[in-house]
Amino acid sequence: MGFRSICLTSVLALSAGSAMAEMNFNRVASFPVIANMAAGEDTSRESSPEIIDVTADGMTLVYTDSPLEVIGLIDITEPANPQPKGNIAVGGEPTSVVVIGTTAFVGVNTSESYTAPSGRIAAIDTVSGTEIATCDLGGQPDSLAKAQDGSFVAVAIENERDEDLDGGRLPQMPAGTLALVNVTEGRLDCGSMRFVDLTGLAEVAGEDPEPEYVSINAKGEIVVTLQENNHMVVVSKEGEILSHFSAGTVDLDGIDATDERGALIFSESQKARKREPDAVAWIDEDHFATANEGDYQGGARGWTIFHKDGTVVHESGTSFEQAIIQIGHYPDKRSDSKGVEPESVTFGRFGETPFVFVGAERASVVGVYDVTDPAAPVLKQLLPSGVGPEGYVVIPERNLLVSANESDLIEDGGARAHVMLFEYQEGAAQYPHLTSEGMATLTGWGAISGMVAGEGKTIHAVNDSFYGYQPTIYTIDAGQTPARITAAMQVTRAGRVAQKLDLEGITLDGEGGFWLASEGRSDRLIPHALYHVTARGEIDREIGLPAELMAVERRFGFEGVTRVGDTLWMAVQREWKDDPENHVKLVAYNTETGDWGAVLYEKAAPETGWVGLSEITAFGDHVYVVERDNQHDDRAVTKKIYRIALSEMQPAPLGGPLPVVDKQEVHDLIPDLKSTGGYVLDKVEGLAITEDGEIFVSTDNDGVDDHSGETMFFSIGGAM
Repeated sequence: MGFRSICLTSVLALSAGSAMAEMNFNRVASFPVIANMAAGEDTSRESSPEIIDVTADGMTLVYTDSPLEVIGLIDITEPANPQPKGNIAVGGEPTSVVVIGTTAFVGVNTSESYTAPSGRIAAIDTVSGTEIATCDLGGQPDSLAKAQDGSFVAVAIENERDEDLDGGRLPQMPAGTLALVNVTEGRLDCGSMRFVDLTGLAEVAGEDPEPEYVSINAKGEIVVTLQENNHMVVVSKEGEILSHFSAGTVDLDGIDATDERGALIFSESQKARKREPDAVAWIDEDHFATANEGDYQGGARGWTIFHKDGTVVHESGTSFEQAIIQIGHYPDKRSDSKGVEPESVTFGRFGETPFVFVGAERASVVGVYDVTDPAAPVLKQLLPSGVGPEGYVVIPERNLLVSANESDLIEDGGARAHVMLFEYQEGAAQYPHLTSEGMATLTGWGAISGMVAGEGKTIHAVNDSFYGYQPTIYTIDAGQTPARITAAMQVTRAGRVAQKLDLEGITLDGEGGFWLASEGRSDRLIPHALYHVTARGEIDREIGLPAELMAVERRFGFEGVTRVGDTLWMAVQREWKDDPENHVKLVAYNTETGDWGAVLYEKAAPETGWVGLSEITAFGDHVYVVERDNQHDDRAVTKKIYRIALSEMQPAPLGGPLPVVDKQEVHDLIPDLKSTGGYVLDKVEGLAITEDGEIFVSTDNDGVDDHSGETMFFSIGGAM
């Protein structure tokens, strides 16, 4: 059977004879930036693409990589097949880059301390890799912007504060400033450099402005965010201050403002929350948009459109964050900080449509807004990004949007940092695959684990221990595109939300209720157990493991449960103490007799990391299992579905020799996991087979904790 992503079917039916095709941004490629390291280099080092631009011909991306102190180049002649062009050392920490023609202008931080900041702007020929000019800035550069006619470059010299000094409060001298330097025939004119004094403007620590981000409109006017000062400044190309004003505050209602509860509860408020904008981008000659990331005193969780006179034209409030909540990308552990943390904002006109792209750093999402009417932007799409999107570049003439995603999770064994390419193309939006949009109550979700099919195209799923205070059974309509969560039922015990559960499996009991499998962890007092749950979510029966299993227990327990008649079958993720190498148990429990037994399953020997089982589902004459490694991106090897004939599932008594079942490969999931242009996600956790034999697969997004938050939910066709 061929792969059929349920998200590829158009939500909007095109009318007969319509001349207008549906257009959407869809991801076409992901480039791991470690691919730019030279042969023999240590690829275990952190690498981090942050700010990104493109050469004038639209064929070479140029990005900053602070940990490696380089700029990296990517050949995008074929956008769906980006190729490495290597790194160029810049002799310090690159903070920002803009490209005019084929010359990259790079802000380089060379500061020895917060109190003695220093830096320069370097002009680098991206063809030869040589530095052709440099200008001393006298301070630490942050953001760079280029005039639309290429005549000058603006540099926000932040002279950033020490966040560990006095709680990071301002003032902390020396003050920041704005530098303007001419570019003549593509070359820096250091003698033309002039500085714009920004002191005395902001109400917050006016003596210590900290310019964060700059953007230049068609008139050559520069808008500057003073993030920590919660202030905006508009400057002419001659250096005259045209206007300045407070970025203001926003009242936030219906948010989750408390951390460490392991629950998504959107019932709190924050009043008069300072915007403290980070990135800014002109929309036209009179309006600009800000991403209100926040810093030490604020963060408004959204974005704003200002007129350059200071008038607020549009405020997103909580609408951006709420849209992200519905697609499962809400970072619960950031609730008491700045939520989804919008950090980046970029503008581009594709065809006749002006778009603003808002990047949420902590949610790893890019919001696509039609700003034809700046007073009433329309959210058109939410795109999945790599972890920690930082910078963007638009290439309208090639219908491309590019994101640089700075987080490299090599130390935690996670995904590496990537640059991702999106194409504006005819066809339906490929993301999200799963949403709670349309529910009467704002419903967050994430960490989808076990699944089971109900009637028709209904699928039930559970979340795992990431949401320790909110164990939930979700009901999903897989017949819609995207699939929709239609109900969320909390699992309770004695009328209260159940605790000490790590739900990794769910199956129907045949009478309207469910059996749930919980993966135990003794060091956290979470028992390995089976739970029977009523149709209302109440636990009415708990089955602990027998002594024979507990004697050989290890942390990695049940990952999935399925029912065959009176017998529940559970897949154990990895070897327990008595298992042969690369063998795991499929454990049986008879709900009528209380008898336990097991068979052995031989899994693949891992090339790197580990291989284990993550789901089990019975259908027809077979039991289907998911076998996967714990590897991401290009390191992934094993993400497969196998089946075992029910005739082989004859459990032997525990404590003695166990028979080894034969398995048959059904489907390799790696091509499916690459099909939407992203890197391979590690956790394939859910498998459900509907009444008519259609197989649905889902991934676990770890509650958006050190994860992009992306959830794939798709069909691979009929059972084999």
